[in-house]
Amino acid sequence: MNQELHFMYLKYARVWIPDAEDVWKSAELAKDYKQKDTALHLQLEDGTTLQYKLDPKTKNLPHLRNPDILVGENDLTALSYLHEPAVLHNLKVRFIDSKLIYTYCGIVLVAINPYETLPIYGSDIINAYSGQNMGDMDPHIFAVAEEAYKQMARDERNQSIIVSGESGAGKTVSAKYAMRYFATVSGSASEANVEEKVLASNPIMEAIGNAKTTRNDNSSRFGKYIEIGFDKRYHIIGANMRTYLLEKSRVVFQADEERNYHIFYQLCGSANLPDFKDLKLARADNFHYTNQGRNLIIDGVEDAKEMLTTRNAFSLLGINESYQMGLFKVLAAILHLGNVEVKDRDSDSSSIPPNNKHLTVFCDLMGVTYQDMSHWLCHKKLKTATETYIKPVPKLQAINARDALAKHIYAKLFTWIVDHVNESLHSTVKQHSFIGVLDIYGFETFEINSFEQFCINYANEKLQQQFNMHVFKLEQEEYMKEQIPWTLIDFYDNQPCINLIEAKMGVLDLLDEECKMPKGSDESWAQKLYNTHLKKCALFEKPRMSNKAFIIQHFADKVEYQCEGFLEKNKDTVNEEQIHVLKASKFDLLVELFQDDEKTSSPTGPPPGGRTRLSVKPDKSRGGQSSKEHKKTVGLQFRNSLQLLMETLNATTPHYVRCIKPNDFKFPFTFDPKRAVQQLRACGVLETIRISAAGFPSRWTYQEFFSRYRVLMKQKDVLTDKKLTCKNVLERLVQDPDKYQFGKTKIFFRAGQVAYLEKLRADKLRAACIRIQKTIRCWLARKKYLRMKKAAITIQRRVRGYQARCLAKFLRRTRAAIIIQKCQRMYVARELYRRKRAAAIALQCLLRAYMARQLYQALLREHKAIIIQKWVRGWLARQWFKRSLAAIVYLQCCVRRMKAKRELKKLKIEARSVEHFKKLNIGMENKIMQLQRKVDEQSKENKSLSERLTGLENTYTIEGERLRGELARLRGFEEEAKSNASRVVSLLEELVRLRKELEATQSEKKVIEDWADKYRNEMEAMVAELKEQNNLLKSEKNNLNRLIQEQDQVMTDKMQKALAEQTKELENDLNEERTRYQNLLSEHLRLEERYDDLKEEITLTVAVPKPGHRRTDSTHSSNESECTYNSEIAESEESSRGREDVTKAPLDMSLFLKLQKRVTELEQEKQSLQNELDRKDEQFQRARARDEEEHKKSRGAELEYESLKRQELESENKKLKHDLNQIRQSMSGIAGASSAAPGSPAYKVLLDQLNASNEELEVRKEEVLILRSQLVSQKEARQHKDTMTEPMPYTEELKNMKDAEEITQAYLTLKETNRSPKFLREPIEANDLMSRLRSPAPDYHQLNEDGELWLVYEGLKETNRLLESQMQSQRRSHDNLVESLRGELQSLKEENNRQQQLLAQNLQLPPEARIEASLQHEITRLTNENLDMNADDPSKYRESRLLVLRRMIDLMEQLEKQDKTVRKLKKQLKVFAKKIGELEVGGQVENISPGQTVDEPIRPVNIPRKEKDFQGMLEYKKDDELKLVKNLILELKPRGVAVNMIPGLPAYILFMCLRHADYLNDDQKVRTLLTSSINSIKKILKKRGDDFETVSFWLSNTCRFLHCLKQYSGEEAFTKYNTNKQNDHCLNNFDLAEYRQVLSDLAIQIYQQLIKCMENILQPMIVSGMLEHETIQGVSGVKPTGLRKRTSSIADEGTYTLDSILRQLNSFHSIMCQHGTDPELMKQVVRQQFYIIGAVTLNNLLLRKDMCSWSKGMQIRYNVSQLEEWLRDKNLMNCGAKETLEPLIQAAQLLQVKKKTDEDAEAICSMCHALTTSQIVKVLNLYTPVNEFEERVSVTFIRTIQTRLRDRKESPQLLMDTKLIYPVTFPFNPSSLALETIQIPGSLNLGFLTRV
Repeated sequence: MNQELHFMYLKYARVWIPDAEDVWKSAELAKDYKQKDTALHLQLEDGTTLQYKLDPKTKNLPHLRNPDILVGENDLTALSYLHEPAVLHNLKVRFIDSKLIYTYCGIVLVAINPYETLPIYGSDIINAYSGQNMGDMDPHIFAVAEEAYKQMARDERNQSIIVSGESGAGKTVSAKYAMRYFATVSGSASEANVEEKVLASNPIMEAIGNAKTTRNDNSSRFGKYIEIGFDKRYHIIGANMRTYLLEKSRVVFQADEERNYHIFYQLCGSANLPDFKDLKLARADNFHYTNQGRNLIIDGVEDAKEMLTTRNAFSLLGINESYQMGLFKVLAAILHLGNVEVKDRDSDSSSIPPNNKHLTVFCDLMGVTYQDMSHWLCHKKLKTATETYIKPVPKLQAINARDALAKHIYAKLFTWIVDHVNESLHSTVKQHSFIGVLDIYGFETFEINSFEQFCINYANEKLQQQFNMHVFKLEQEEYMKEQIPWTLIDFYDNQPCINLIEAKMGVLDLLDEECKMPKGSDESWAQKLYNTHLKKCALFEKPRMSNKAFIIQHFADKVEYQCEGFLEKNKDTVNEEQIHVLKASKFDLLVELFQDDEKTSSPTGPPPGGRTRLSVKPDKSRGGQSSKEHKKTVGLQFRNSLQLLMETLNATTPHYVRCIKPNDFKFPFTFDPKRAVQQLRACGVLETIRISAAGFPSRWTYQEFFSRYRVLMKQKDVLTDKKLTCKNVLERLVQDPDKYQFGKTKIFFRAGQVAYLEKLRADKLRAACIRIQKTIRCWLARKKYLRMKKAAITIQRRVRGYQARCLAKFLRRTRAAIIIQKCQRMYVARELYRRKRAAAIALQCLLRAYMARQLYQALLREHKAIIIQKWVRGWLARQWFKRSLAAIVYLQCCVRRMKAKRELKKLKIEARSVEHFKKLNIGMENKIMQLQRKVDEQSKENKSLSERLTGLENTYTIEGERLRGELARLRGFEEEAKSNASRVVSLLEELVRLRKELEATQSEKKVIEDWADKYRNEMEAMVAELKEQNNLLKSEKNNLNRLIQEQDQVMTDKMQKALAEQTKELENDLNEERTRYQNLLSEHLRLEERYDDLKEEITLTVAVPKPGHRRTDSTHSSNESECTYNSEIAESEESSRGREDVTKAPLDMSLFLKLQKRVTELEQEKQSLQNELDRKDEQFQRARARDEEEHKKSRGAELEYESLKRQELESENKKLKHDLNQIRQSMSGIAGASSAAPGSPAYKVLLDQLNASNEELEVRKEEVLILRSQLVSQKEARQHKDTMTEPMPYTEELKNMKDAEEITQAYLTLKETNRSPKFLREPIEANDLMSRLRSPAPDYHQLNEDGELWLVYEGLKETNRLLESQMQSQRRSHDNLVESLRGELQSLKEENNRQQQLLAQNLQLPPEARIEASLQHEITRLTNENLDMNADDPSKYRESRLLVLRRMIDLMEQLEKQDKTVRKLKKQLKVFAKKIGELEVGGQVENISPGQTVDEPIRPVNIPRKEKDFQGMLEYKKDDELKLVKNLILELKPRGVAVNMIPGLPAYILFMCLRHADYLNDDQKVRTLLTSSINSIKKILKKRGDDFETVSFWLSNTCRFLHCLKQYSGEEAFTKYNTNKQNDHCLNNFDLAEYRQVLSDLAIQIYQQLIKCMENILQPMIVSGMLEHETIQGVSGVKPTGLRKRTSSIADEGTYTLDSILRQLNSFHSIMCQHGTDPELMKQVVRQQFYIIGAVTLNNLLLRKDMCSWSKGMQIRYNVSQLEEWLRDKNLMNCGAKETLEPLIQAAQLLQVKKKTDEDAEAICSMCHALTTSQIVKVLNLYTPVNEFEERVSVTFIRTIQTRLRDRKESPQLLMDTKLIYPVTFPFNPSSLALETIQIPGSLNLGFLTRV
């Protein structure tokens, strides 16, 4: 095994090794394998190493693992290595990572049950798979169904879809979806909705045949084969169902966690319904047959609702209510029968107590007697040859008999329901072919296997044999078709196993034989099996530990069967007497159930029942056989029915669906490898792989091989013949020729060879990559080296320079350092010397100074001591002298006092005596001499003193003079002092007072200062607080402003967004409404076609057609319009007949009718204006309620204008009515021809009234407009003046500022502000203050005595400053006011002059120009005001701008309405003038007398006949209308004659004919022409609707005809684009608005037909050209494909490419341009084309895994760029076509972007806004690497994307709707072509038309 590929076992090669848990585990070779090695060195994925020992005998190597690019393939046969681990891993990757449940395995579809509802079964998916090849789309049950449907239609051979798998694998769901696909795609051929009935059979069969098991909540407990019949057109006509192996035992027994059949629980869940009261039901847990599983509820399922679904399905299939209630009675009776209790009477008998409640209910429901049923439930009848015995049975046998009866009744009921379902699905139409869907058990093996598993596995053996033969046959056919030598492939043949079961003396044969034996038993049958087959058949074995079991080797596995119960289940007997009791019932349905029942009871009675029983539906074709046929055993019946089934399957082409159950716990997307492998082995998938691997499983076309492996070829190997090239390359690459074979179109490879080639290719690409990397790295390294070298040289240069500079700097620094060192050392030495010298000197100085100081101190001390001694000694001497002197003086004083006292006494005595005098005289002479001497001395002294005295006298004189002056000054001072002395007292008093006042002032000042400090602090705090509040307010203001701006911006954005959303919503609503309307039109067209087809069929079937009028539905709307129009004419004619005599004056009556119609139009116009005014008022009130006051004046002006307009219209209406009455009176008073005379009163009155009306209208229009402009200008001027002139509050104050009271008030105010109010003293009186100020010499001391003079002075200064500033400001404002008033006066003068000039100019202009001029003046004035307002206030500017815009719009609307009225009146005037001219001419001819000259000129009569010179009309006779339609529509070929015509010529011709009919006022001709034209266009489109040119041609002409009807309708909205000449060509008599709607509907139908035709042409090209074809060759490699080949991406002959699509688009565009299609309509067509291309491409991309790769994304983006380039070339980029490709563009970008990190996820979420979440996830799941260098998208990344996109609100639909058609509009496109210039080619054969 794998020895041939030993060279692939190299290092890093990956292999699969067996594992106990995961079945297979991946490992990697750690080193190369050599053939002599006995073990492989492996490394597991978790990093652990392992030695894998090889079998020494076989040397089998482990399985090689496929390359990563092949993992996850759609087809398992595409794998290079085909083996079990590769299959298991591929299924696991697809199921877990990509969430893909379907996979191909050759011809088998493997379906894994996801246990989760997936959105892959909708109608969009069905439409996507419809018509596709099976290999072109991803695996799906719909692809299998489509393949079966396609092969049935192509090969005319019946088909079968075989769905198999074990319980819970999803077989029923797969079969259901296959039938849904057939019902949706094919539809039914009749009106009975057979497909709905086929689908309705599913709920019924699920209710009665499905149940909950441990493996599945909705497990089918029977097999069924449904044949869906088709007729010759392959529409469903009916169906037929065959059932197999109903599990009857489930009716009476359920294992744990299981339930009985759903229908029982549905009945119990609906027990409270009134219809079910008689059934006496209860909850399910009250019945024995429903409560054994102990789990009665299924999550997510409501049994009551399911009952409603079942009943609806019964009703849909034709089973009426009575039958339904009968069925429910039988089912309820079975439930009650299960609750019947049987009691032991003795060991051999049993009994049922009388009046058993449940048995009573059973008998009542079944209509049988209680006694009979209770008796035969406990007894049985034994028959012998001569006698019959009734024998009681024990309890166990009675219970078994009861259960057997219940099972038998249910089986009969099941068969009856199936029969009636088949009857309702049966069709009377002959069946041409059918597709059968087989839903049957898969291979089963349990711990205990019994008769049921044996039959199921026997059926699977037969099916597997048929499957193997079919696969073998397909392989043989493929080999023979490719002319490859056919060698027999060894595959497993299970015929021996089948022979063991069904051959003579086989298991079933021995079982039937044992059942016939009277005393047969399971043990004896087992012994017969052992004796017959043991050791004789290799497939039969006996268990070692059991004698009641046997083992059979099936194709899937060995199964051990327990023999117990085989005989009982094979016999399947029931008590015959019980059946007789039921047949005797009065219940009709029960009798019907058992009417064909035969006796099936055994003479020995039923043995004890086993676990389960089986029932096989007998073949109906053999119903006429003898009664022995009904006595066949279950095994024989099953073998016969299985044989019939195999014959049916062999007569059909089979398609296989294998359902796999991924786990036993019903977890969603959870994969259990063990269970999966077990089922893969059992269902034959691995056998398919083995058969494919035994031959040549890998197959390539030569072109695909060449494209894939072109890299392995050299240039010389490439030849023109691709086949020869591939042969040469393979012979060189693969040496063994047995490894491949060359077929006619393909190359066949053995298993593993593609992997080998892929390895070579990967090695070559890897080598190329390495070489590219080497070269690039070399180039990068060289560039890096050169950069590094250059950088190194630069660095070296810089470094060397730096080093040199550093060296020089070092040398300089060294030299400088030496010098510095020298100087430093010198300085240091010098400083040291200086310090030493200074220190020595200092020491010497200090020492010497110390010594000198010491010496000085000694001398100083000595000197001080001497001085001290001297002073002390002197002080002592003085003290002693003073004391001595004082003592001496004291002594002398005492002595002298004493002597004086003595002398005094003597003198007193002597004085009294002469002696005394004598004594006195004794000394006198001496004294005289002494005195003489003294006199002389004194005289000398006197002389000197006199001299001195003279000098002194002089000095004294001078000094005296000085002293006199000083004296005088002192006297002055004295006088001043005296004068001041008087003041001193007062000053002292004042001083005292001032001191007191100072103290009070100081205290007051202190208080004031304290208060001022407090106030200052408070004020500072308040100011700070105010500043803070101000800042807060400013910040709040700024924040509020910012918030207001933000809110304004947000509101603006919201309003814009809301407006955009509303606009978008309205557009969407409009588009939806258009779509619905256009869909209704398409449905109407379909019904018309069906109606026409039915009429044709009736015409063909009926020999003689009935005469009479044929009604045509296609002109229904046109007929309605005609009837409406005729009714209006009839009403007007009837009203006119009541007033006048028509026979007398027919032309005047026509004129009268037109005037009356004009009055009606004016009244309608008035009413419409009134309604429009009311509507505008309501809208204005609703939209501008919040700023009503701001716009009140402008609204008033508008209302005034509207009232003026209404008054004008009312007056005009009254005037016209008055004129009409005058005309009527004048016309009623005259007769016949005399009324038409030129001088007649009618003529004059008519002319006068018309002229007067016209002039009155013009004058009123002019007056209204002028009045409007004047009113508005006056109001604006008044508003402007009011805003500019504001009151001046300070004007009067300027006059009285010099007054004393003003000064006093200023002073008081200032004083009050400067002092605290609390301590304010009484102020000085004002009069006192003024008197002080005005006094000539005021006493400043008195004035300032209280300190207020300074305050007054300061107050006056402040007052003067205030007054001066106010004077200046008011002077400036006054000057500005005067200047502005002057400017305003000047502007008003200029405006007045301009108004007068404009008024004068307007009066000179004609009325039309007058209106234009006044409107222009109004616009100019508003613009100027707008600019002024913009300069003043931007907000007011915006509001005024809105007002101006509204005003301009209103003016424009009024102008348009007035112009429209003027044109209508002019038109009427022209018509009247024309009619009057005709009357004049007629009157002249009739009234000429014989004597009157005819040629006398009469001025009023010479009115020219305008139609004589009018061109642009074509006249035809009534009989030529059919010829016109035939030549112009039916027989006109766009490719022939129409090529050389001007675009739209048929439309112009039809319109010119229509104009002539309108000119003639022939309504019948107009109606017939339009009706026949529309019908003819429909007819030609029905006949040639598949021809794009024809449809495009008539779409263009229909639109042109519609535009002509609009352009020449006379309506203002259309005529404003016309020239004057074209306006003269407008229709005069008929309003064809309803016919325009009919033509618009016809154009919509043609457009839809064009889109369908275009889609049919483009559809086959899109997928091939946009996806499959390689526009950029070599970018996307072709991966190996499996058995189901996809369409090749190589451009072979007949393959569509992108160029094919572009050529087709060019063809479409050129054809539409040639036919003159409107540009806007062409844009819509192109948009629809691109939508189809994008939708189809994206849908196929989402359903094709092989297309989701990086290279394919590049191809798609390139293809889209080519389409965009095509749009640019055609100037169609703005048509919206590119936006339709946005989903496809984003999908392509999604394939190319990085898909790893969270940033990548965020980028993807923001990029893919046009894709839905399901589409994004689908693309990421499908992303498949094409080369080994790419990586898959991780599951974590996909979950991240899902999490980020969780909040998106979008449709869950996966695919885009390819049938969507955008609603079409036909914008008005006027033609500049003049009708009178059109020439009719002779090739049209329209010579009978006459130009008028």
